[in-house]
Amino acid sequence: MSHPHHLQYPEPRYRGDRGEVNASFRSADTPPDLVSPGGDAYRYLATHGSTGGEYGLYQVDLAAGAAGAKTHFHKAMSESFYVLSGELELFNGEKWVTGRAGDFLYVPVGGLHGFKNVTDEPMSMLMLFSPGAPREEFFEGVAEVARRGRAALKEFRVRHDSYFEEDFPAGP
Repeated sequence: MSHPHHLQYPEPRYRGDRGEVNASFRSADTPPDLVSPGGDAYRYLATHGSTGGEYGLYQVDLAAGAAGAKTHFHKAMSESFYVLSGELELFNGEKWVTGRAGDFLYVPVGGLHGFKNVTDEPMSMLMLFSPGAPREEFFEGVAEVARRGRAALKEFRVRHDSYFEEDFPAGP
């Protein structure tokens, strides 16, 4: 396999000569950080805070029939989905596709996407946001804010870089 142009590594950000002890380990039996009213479980594997904003990585276990997220896009971050188990309907901006264990969807900045579990079985996935953003605040607050009505929900979503089609209907 030839590599005609050499890709550049980013500039070094660590200036030491010997490395340091700074890794963090999270065991598989760590309980979820958040369980939604509908029974969805969120595990904060790597957050904006723990990675210094580099990325956010979350294991999300959706309950059977979970609504997920309707069509939306982000202006500041990409989002990726990796299905660990079960099935997930994923909107790729054009059509809905069925994601199964091992399937991966990358959504660049600005890309329309959505997801839902239409099966009667739970499913599990990894969600990766890059660069990192405080998504924990979004996951933890969205259900409560939704109860306050449409305007409050739209404002909350926009504050969290989430632009939903239903909040910005296409005009003439």
